[in-house]
Amino acid sequence: MAFQPSLRPLVLIGPVDAPHTLDIFLDYVCPFSAKIAKVIETSLIPLIKKDYNGKVKVIFRNQVQPWHSSSTLVHEAGLAVARVSPENFWPFSLKLFEQQTDFFDIPSSSRTPVQTREKLVDLAISIPGIGASNKGALLDLLAHKTSPNGGVAVTDELKYTIKFSRQNGIHVSPTVLWDGLVANEVSSSWGVDEWSKFLKEKVSV
Repeated sequence: MAFQPSLRPLVLIGPVDAPHTLDIFLDYVCPFSAKIAKVIETSLIPLIKKDYNGKVKVIFRNQVQPWHSSSTLVHEAGLAVARVSPENFWPFSLKLFEQQTDFFDIPSSSRTPVQTREKLVDLAISIPGIGASNKGALLDLLAHKTSPNGGVAVTDELKYTIKFSRQNGIHVSPTVLWDGLVANEVSSSWGVDEWSKFLKEKVSV
């Protein structure tokens, strides 16, 4: 599947020109997305490295779920990290999934959007690969532009990810595409055995 060059850090594993593509649509404040994210890290990525190196790429697809008030804000933070520290996009995503309850509806309701963004930046700089030296750059990317309704510096990337989801009829998180088609059989409960079987059946090169 195609994606704009600025979003290349969202490729979690595999070369950009890998013959097979797994697009995985995740929302940072979705418990089932958090569940499959852990499996991606502990089972899927090691499996691809071992048996399908160069044959499969995995792309993180931001799936904003607007009925959660903080969903836009957490995805903006992920895209800001991808811009400032591309190699730490996935470590930040995993950390955010681990602490997603801090950004659920009720905890978020007592904070302003600016306070939520600051909390997300503090979470990001707690990752050693990002660090406090990048705090200013992250805050700058997440600050409102001079236009009263202009969004932030990563709004264009956010728009792209949302339009991509809408264009492809993605509604729920997580949703997985294999080579551009929805793979409804994939479950957030899958472990290494299920992913092994899936890839063995699907990889044709």
